[in-house]
Amino acid sequence: MALNVIENVRVSPAIKSSDDSFSLSLTFFEIRWIKFHASQQVVFYRLTESSSSPQSFHSHILPKLKLSLSLVLSFYLPLTGRLTWAPQDPKPCIIVSKHDTVSLTVAETDADFSLLSGKGLRRPATAFHHLAPELTVSDDSATVLSLQITLFPNQGFCICIASHHSVVDATTSIAFMKSWAHISRLQEHGNSTESPLLPEDLTPSFDRTIINLPPGLESKMVSYLSKQSHNFKSLKPPPIDEIGTDIVRVSLDLTLEDVEQLRERVKNHSSRELHLSTFVIAYAYAWTCVVKAREGDANRPTLFCYTADFRSRLDPPLPATYFGSFVFPTGWFHYDARTFLEEDGFVRAVEILSDSVKGVGSRGIESFFEDFVEAKKKFKTGVQFGSVAGTTRLGIYGLDFGWGRPVKAEVVHIDRNEAFSMSERRDESGGVEIGVCLKKREVNTFISLFKDGLRPCLHSKWVPKL
Repeated sequence: MALNVIENVRVSPAIKSSDDSFSLSLTFFEIRWIKFHASQQVVFYRLTESSSSPQSFHSHILPKLKLSLSLVLSFYLPLTGRLTWAPQDPKPCIIVSKHDTVSLTVAETDADFSLLSGKGLRRPATAFHHLAPELTVSDDSATVLSLQITLFPNQGFCICIASHHSVVDATTSIAFMKSWAHISRLQEHGNSTESPLLPEDLTPSFDRTIINLPPGLESKMVSYLSKQSHNFKSLKPPPIDEIGTDIVRVSLDLTLEDVEQLRERVKNHSSRELHLSTFVIAYAYAWTCVVKAREGDANRPTLFCYTADFRSRLDPPLPATYFGSFVFPTGWFHYDARTFLEEDGFVRAVEILSDSVKGVGSRGIESFFEDFVEAKKKFKTGVQFGSVAGTTRLGIYGLDFGWGRPVKAEVVHIDRNEAFSMSERRDESGGVEIGVCLKKREVNTFISLFKDGLRPCLHSKWVPKL
């Protein structure tokens, strides 16, 4: 599939002020992700026959997207800046200068829009890479945000956002996209002003003075990570292997009915009081299917975790609109694969996750850091590792820029770190969309396990635990 780059432009904030030059130091939470590769998410939009032609797209839709991007960057100035770590500074910071911009690539592709934006279809993971921009990273400087808009002539278009994980977590990324979409709709409907305002729930908060963390915790994180990495102050992430052509991406749904059925299954087979949120149910189900799809030695070690958002868990809590990366890896569940291969493996996974989620709000952040340090010791060759990107609460399918809601969203970077993605379903409240990238043989087994496990008749022989 060919990609034709039409233009590479630098988009600057439309509204300037006297305080456009400033800096933001990274926090304990953000320093954790300093060596991570960019997070990449692509959102697909299908257009009508009249609006999806190259002429209509380039003369009408693209100018509106560029203008609204320039306007929204006025509210999200740190996204135009650069992440730096000067030798004399104890920790990294974001430097924003008056003339900073964001890179926007505009391209066209002959790829099959319906295939890439489809559900339940096996798609090469590498097919998404040409839709995703990269960040510019050197030893002492890194861009924070990069964007690409790609037209599929006479089909639709997609917007892909690449962001630095130390500056932008999923909450901040989607808030930025929602703000951009909000201003774009104002432009499209002709009721905008030169200086549009964002609603309160989309206006980012940059106040870091209210962050209450134990003294010395940030320096402990810097000290620990510096011992784990040669030349830790270099902002370049470690090299990663190329994604093989045998890695396949697939998206599957858990309907609201599926989630309820799985929840009832757990209630019938566990005598414990459990936290049975949609997240716990969906994660446990996907994880057990992934472990089973790998097959192999039942005694092999597995390790899985999730990230918790700590905005509301500090004292005092931060605003929901806090700008930054305020998530931390949590859980670090280390078990032999056999735990999840047995008939009650799904229920066992729910119990493990439930215990962790119930305890997140009552623990101090120091204990999570200690867990993180201990867990890193268990990362050894042969360990099957899993994590999850996204949640069901971000509302990504509400991102309407003025030409309709997305038909599909994909987390591109899950193909390089054994994660799978999770979001709400597009057309049903309470359901879950799960994306995985596995080897071809494994993905076929995963799909079979995922679908067969939702058939009630297969579990009627289970005997409830007493």
